[in-house]
Amino acid sequence: MKFSIHNDSFVEKEQECIVVGVFNKPTFDGDLAVLDQKFDGQLTQFIKEGDINSKLKNVSKIPSFGKVPAKRLLFVGLGKDKELTFDQLKEAFGVAAKTLKHMKRSTFGVALDTFVTEGIDTFDVAHAFAEAFSLATYEFQNYKQKSNEPEVPLEMIELITGADEQEVRASAEVGYAYGRGTNSARTLVNLPGNMLTATKLAEYALELANKYDFEAEILDKEEMERLGMGALLAVNQGSVEPPKMIVLKYQGKDEWKDVVGLVGKGITFDTGGYSLKPKDGIVGMKTDMGGAAAVLGAMEIIGELRPEQNVVAVIPSTDNMVSGNAFKPDDVITSMNGKTIEVLNTDAEGRLALADAITYAKHHGAEYLVDVATLTGGVIVALGTDKTGAMTNNEAFFEQVLEASFEAGEYIWRLPYTEKDKQRVRSSKMADLNNSPGREGHAIMAGAFIGEFAENTPWVHLDIAGTATTKKEEDLCPAGATGAMTRTLALVVERFQSSES
Repeated sequence: MKFSIHNDSFVEKEQECIVVGVFNKPTFDGDLAVLDQKFDGQLTQFIKEGDINSKLKNVSKIPSFGKVPAKRLLFVGLGKDKELTFDQLKEAFGVAAKTLKHMKRSTFGVALDTFVTEGIDTFDVAHAFAEAFSLATYEFQNYKQKSNEPEVPLEMIELITGADEQEVRASAEVGYAYGRGTNSARTLVNLPGNMLTATKLAEYALELANKYDFEAEILDKEEMERLGMGALLAVNQGSVEPPKMIVLKYQGKDEWKDVVGLVGKGITFDTGGYSLKPKDGIVGMKTDMGGAAAVLGAMEIIGELRPEQNVVAVIPSTDNMVSGNAFKPDDVITSMNGKTIEVLNTDAEGRLALADAITYAKHHGAEYLVDVATLTGGVIVALGTDKTGAMTNNEAFFEQVLEASFEAGEYIWRLPYTEKDKQRVRSSKMADLNNSPGREGHAIMAGAFIGEFAENTPWVHLDIAGTATTKKEEDLCPAGATGAMTRTLALVVERFQSSES
């Protein structure tokens, strides 16, 4: 997406279409008042008669009738100016973006200053628009035969404002980077399992490494065996597809310290193994690598913005299949850190893969850990499909993640994590841990299991089983993959403050 910045009044700007914000006010002011004069007071009449609707997220398209150089104006309702939030502004832009997409214009303008409120400045507006436009117009290129109707490529978006051009451009480019990274995560999640194997996921990670100059390491099965990654290898036993442990490192500081570890579950398809999922539950399990997608999307954002932080991304990837070689309930396996695990449920495989990945992230110097995974149906029962479940062993680090999620507009809710929870995952008579203590508090048990490998390292667990996909279209997202937690992870890194700071 290309942006051009213009300091003209949007009233005098020649364009196919100009996007204009309109608040629920009795009168126009500023350039809107000038525009109303150009229309001989008709805009005021349009408002009164409902042809222009100022209610939040309503979009009204009005031809200019030659009264101004722009051919048409797209009014975006913003409600009361003192009540508008940054998230609501993005949603309103999302509705407008979908209208613009259907209009099929190669260029259009945005009158940024008409969206400014007391708490939202022009730079916030530029960021919000660029992020929202990218998110709302995302479309997965599926495998249907394409029509012969020629597409109209978007060549340029003109941002019209009286504010500093350089800062406006920077804000828009940051917003666009956040949107594009999220869309990349969405595409990975939407891909079918036969087209996104662990090997293909590793190849994608290497492409990111080459583009953004990350250090990369891809462990194959033999290397994992030498390192003793028995938990991830157990999950892979039933598969003909080789597993991969994917590592990307970004060094934004002179020294490799205060390293944030982002760990994403990369199960490319989950049958449940011998604890087989029902026929309805198995459909859609191509999305079980949503955590890996979020981590890779965040690394794309980090690669674009180059924050002064150190990050290691670790993704354990395989599918979980049924065969004569597959691991079974009652098996005892040994993880990379030496802890033994009694397998009571082969469908609780994600936590096994994450166990070795957490250990390996610490091996690479991670001093703070965030794991993200489509881990449990239990979190959906507890929190629904619009909230990500969270657990932690460190209050200060959790506050940073919580603030990042709030800024990203990605809602998280903290689940309890007590000594009794820890004891339940240590309750096996056969091994140090068991991977499935029972249905009660299932989401908490999964997180508590992972916590046994985080140990004393500050750690936050994010269960996105409910939020990684959506069944219905939303203002900023079509039905399908959402890219949940991509922006939160990137913001955690961008805003990170170590405990020693």
